[in-house]
Amino acid sequence: MTNSAAKAAPLRATLSTSSLILLALLTLFWGLNWPIMKLALNEIPVFTFRTFCLGGGAIGLFAIAIAMRMPLGIPAGRFRQMLLISLCNITGWNVLVLYGLGMLPAGRTTIIAFTMPLWLVPLSAYFLHERLNGWKLAGLLIGLCGLAVLLGGEWQAMLAAPLGVALVLGAAISWAFGTMLTKLYAIPMPSVPFVGWQMVLGGLPIMLLAPIFETDRWHSYSALAWGAALYNAVICFVFCYWVWNRLVQVLPAQVSGLSTLMIPVVGVFSSMLMLGEQPGWPEFGALGLITLALGAVLKPSR
Repeated sequence: MTNSAAKAAPLRATLSTSSLILLALLTLFWGLNWPIMKLALNEIPVFTFRTFCLGGGAIGLFAIAIAMRMPLGIPAGRFRQMLLISLCNITGWNVLVLYGLGMLPAGRTTIIAFTMPLWLVPLSAYFLHERLNGWKLAGLLIGLCGLAVLLGGEWQAMLAAPLGVALVLGAAISWAFGTMLTKLYAIPMPSVPFVGWQMVLGGLPIMLLAPIFETDRWHSYSALAWGAALYNAVICFVFCYWVWNRLVQVLPAQVSGLSTLMIPVVGVFSSMLMLGEQPGWPEFGALGLITLALGAVLKPSR
């Protein structure tokens, strides 16, 4: 083995180990976040909650970028592209999923929300001209079957909140569209300020609408609600968003996408423990089918 090869092998091992650790932490923290958000939304209105999370997340990310001496500016001619990505990844995702979460159990919401890679398949085929192989088509069909099981198994419950289902599905599609745009535009920026600018641009409409639609009752929120909001701002909007974008940039899409496989599982079982939710056979059946579908969609090539 040459000297260069000897140096490269430990580097690859280190990157592999660190990536696996980041994937594990991302899965755990994002999965736990669903029942935590449900607790926060019992007291804090949607726009107010996200204003706190996005504002705190943006401040934290830009502080990290400044401390690490990263360039903060958006590259010339890329502002419009950054705005489109932000509106999909931040505005559309956060508003739609939180209103949907307010109408549905946290576990069921998690399953529907993390169908994102399924909707990314046709978007990538059309806009990025990625090849649709048999595994991806099979995964898409299995995933749609999983949604049918979830919707059909508890039809009465879904009829009680059809808008909630539509909102969460819309959030998943918005996130998929934002992910596709991120790959399509490939804006040359470090991941930390890249995510920070998304929170600023995507969060601005939310911050402007919060005082219009929601009454300011900051003093009335409990310590539990504030703790849930703080978890979102620090853990999810600083750490998890940075990890997700970091993995998308440094790893193949199939590998980074694997982080979504177990998040609904963590979300369902943590909702059982923290909120006392009791999923039935439709939730578990849909969870199994959608996990199988994601495995097929994200199956690495030879």
